[in-house]
Amino acid sequence: MPPLKTPASFSLPQRAVHWLTAALVFFNLLLPDGMNAWNRSIKKAGVATADQVASANIHAYVGSAILVLVCLRLVFRLVHGVPSSPSQEPVFFVLVSKIAHGLLYVLLLAMPLTGMAAYYLGYSAAGEVHADILKVALWTLISGHVLGVLVHQLYWKTNVLRRMTIG
Repeated sequence: MPPLKTPASFSLPQRAVHWLTAALVFFNLLLPDGMNAWNRSIKKAGVATADQVASANIHAYVGSAILVLVCLRLVFRLVHGVPSSPSQEPVFFVLVSKIAHGLLYVLLLAMPLTGMAAYYLGYSAAGEVHADILKVALWTLISGHVLGVLVHQLYWKTNVLRRMTIG
């Protein structure tokens, strides 16, 4: 059942889950070394050290947490709704924003799923898609997302950043 009205800003749970997800995504994007070391060792020797497995597990657990948080965020989106696009935003950019947000959700679901398929099920092709294609796409969309927020804040002078920070 959709919300009865369009909220003026995101709810506190939506904001908390957004920023926690962002922190975990950056953690895994910026610090994949444990998984990389495990992967190299498995490819080279067929076995990994306990430290490599532990480091890879941290990466995998963070990815699993991201998957859960994104699902929770989608539930919150259905329950609480989302604010309308600011009136200052041109129609073309409203469309681009909707597409970009949709793609972000798809990537934030696909990244953990392909990572799990590679790590837990041994599907190396999923690992290559995960690390080589989806990772680049995610960095690109995150960059566009941040750029869009900056355009809103500095050029159009809207409250988009405020809606996702203090409400």
